[in-house]
Amino acid sequence: MKQAILFFLLLGQFSVWGFAQEITKPNVVPAKPEAQQPHQPNEDEVVRITTNLVQVDPVITDRDGKVVTDLQPEEVQILEDGRPQKITNFSYVPLEAEAVAPTPRPRANPRDKSGPPLTPVRLRPEQVHRTMALVVDDIGLSFESAQFVRNALKKFLDEQMQPNDLVAIIRTGGGIGALQQFTSDKRQLYLAVEKIRWKPNGRAGIAAFSPRTGDPVADMNLPAANDGGVNSAKEDLNQFREDIFTVGTLGAVNYIVKGLKTLPGRKSVVLFSDGFKVISENNPQGNTRVIDAMSHLIELANRASVVIYTIDARGLQPLNFTAAQGGARPDLSASALMSARMAFSQSQDGMAVLAQSTGGLTLRNNNDLFGAIKRAMDDQKGYYLIGYRPDESTFDKASGRRKFHHLTLKVNRPGKFKVRMRNGFFGVADSDAVPPKLTRNEQMIGALTSPFGAEGVHLRLTSLFVNDAKTGSYMRSLLHVNAHDLTFTEQPDGWHQTVFDILAVTFGDNGMLVDQLGRTHTFRLKGKDYERILKEGFTYNIAVPIKKAGAYQLRTALRDVSSEHIGSANQFIEVPDIKKNRLTLSGIMMSGLPLDVFEKGGVNGGAENADDTVDETDPATSAAVRQLRTGLVVVYQLAIYNAQIDKATGKPSLKIQMKLFRNGQEIFTGKETPLDVSNQPDLKRLAAVGAIQLGSEMAPGEYILQVLVTDSLANEKYRVASQWIDFEVVK
Repeated sequence: MKQAILFFLLLGQFSVWGFAQEITKPNVVPAKPEAQQPHQPNEDEVVRITTNLVQVDPVITDRDGKVVTDLQPEEVQILEDGRPQKITNFSYVPLEAEAVAPTPRPRANPRDKSGPPLTPVRLRPEQVHRTMALVVDDIGLSFESAQFVRNALKKFLDEQMQPNDLVAIIRTGGGIGALQQFTSDKRQLYLAVEKIRWKPNGRAGIAAFSPRTGDPVADMNLPAANDGGVNSAKEDLNQFREDIFTVGTLGAVNYIVKGLKTLPGRKSVVLFSDGFKVISENNPQGNTRVIDAMSHLIELANRASVVIYTIDARGLQPLNFTAAQGGARPDLSASALMSARMAFSQSQDGMAVLAQSTGGLTLRNNNDLFGAIKRAMDDQKGYYLIGYRPDESTFDKASGRRKFHHLTLKVNRPGKFKVRMRNGFFGVADSDAVPPKLTRNEQMIGALTSPFGAEGVHLRLTSLFVNDAKTGSYMRSLLHVNAHDLTFTEQPDGWHQTVFDILAVTFGDNGMLVDQLGRTHTFRLKGKDYERILKEGFTYNIAVPIKKAGAYQLRTALRDVSSEHIGSANQFIEVPDIKKNRLTLSGIMMSGLPLDVFEKGGVNGGAENADDTVDETDPATSAAVRQLRTGLVVVYQLAIYNAQIDKATGKPSLKIQMKLFRNGQEIFTGKETPLDVSNQPDLKRLAAVGAIQLGSEMAPGEYILQVLVTDSLANEKYRVASQWIDFEVVK
């Protein structure tokens, strides 16, 4: 029962608790069998370039754009630098099953507090079908384009994103913060979309096709009479500025591709931009700085098996001067328009090369940006893996040169086919570029930034928002560690010792570091304490003060020093603005108790009768773990902030309701129950507690407990607040 005592000690911050709801028992329909998982490539089925194997992943479509899935090895021919190669392996990897979700889920509105909660899906690497980086080039988007991109991405999240998709929405002009991580959590992604804004200091103006100064002559860089070289200097400065921003965009995508290299699934980058120039009217040979940056990105993407799709966010443009742009001088309008149209076309060419060189599509001159996203997603329904053994001359180490080898694929079947694949590779084998063994810090950082929890040491993280009258808002986190995964060495006199490093970092939505904790701990235990820790594990407590409302992410990593095994976990949390005086809920603390323990004294009975129930309490039912058996009583507790006060009675008027969800489907709804506010010391910080018994029909698996609070005195728009927490039902 020691675990139960710890649970209630941790709740001291919420003041005195009152029983708010009757204990209820849901009638749960048994879960349906899980849908069959689609084929996933095995360890050998990856794009690779080695001295004994070159393997590529082309997508082949017919004349109507439909993916061809039934080609045979004898129907294709692969050429390296124009020379036919003997195919040694050939297969088609279908991903169409990804569109089938195990259980239909209703469309969720993130602003609908009374609707189903938007909950993250915890994906393991082998469950990922598509890994997508939706990259918004906000330093290269006009004001108009930024709005179009926001709307298209929202629609993608509503209608296209699948449960097994791993997605990041990343701004080229923003830091890699809590909202720019690869995740299956739609809450993060919706908030990331809202952060997309036009940057006045970027390389794009207000309109997609608009002179920045309003002067169509000056902005088209037409020659000016007797300017003494001023106009030329201005052109050079503008060109330098545009080049720097373009290289910045390519550099941001380069960083993203590096992060994608080790991730699973069909990997892609979808770049939304108003375009960038590789060549221009003033520089027909091409800008060396931009060409080098793009060549490096293409090589890296091909090595990392990342396909790049580019979408011109400007849509279909009329390419004419309008009255809003100051009109046009009759003597210069034809020349100015020709120059502008050429510049527009050149800005699209760079994105086209980037897509074509990595096996992707360039989607342009279409106002339906959501349709462009859908087309990029449909393009990832499947691909071929085709490999051959290269000649020794392909990797010529003696010359020290990095020769580029061109690849071509021909389809020998009647009809018209379009092949999209990587256009080649440099003669350097992947094995020659193997990084050195990572240092201790690099191992920790790698685990910390991974979208998957490293499982060398099993961790479970629970982070909750809390507000205190004295200390303000803070994030309270419980990190449960499975001690079985740690290495204990025997010491004299029966002692056992383990040493581990722990690193915890909190990021804000702007990419700024809010707080960090890095320590090395040495545990020495013996006797029953050692046996208990091995059986129950232990919980590491982390408290992070939060001064500003917003989105945050706590990322943790723990490394066993002896074995070098690492575990990691992360959690996203939204911190509301308490000062707005709107109805707000803290995070939920929940635990499980046997029915007889609960009946002895309700919530407090568990702690008071600890000596009588030592063998009856499962440590897995604690607030930090929440692995519960059917028949247990779930006790949940939270705080309610900013309830409105009735002037006549001097008291708030609140009702509480709980719901249970499985696979996004509501399986139980409790009754709305008035909250008893008697004996509450702080009416601005009300305590609430409830209980529910898990029915015997509940199938093992993941569940969501949602708590809804309704304030009848509040403005209708802010009358309902909700909070949720996940738990697992086990046999």
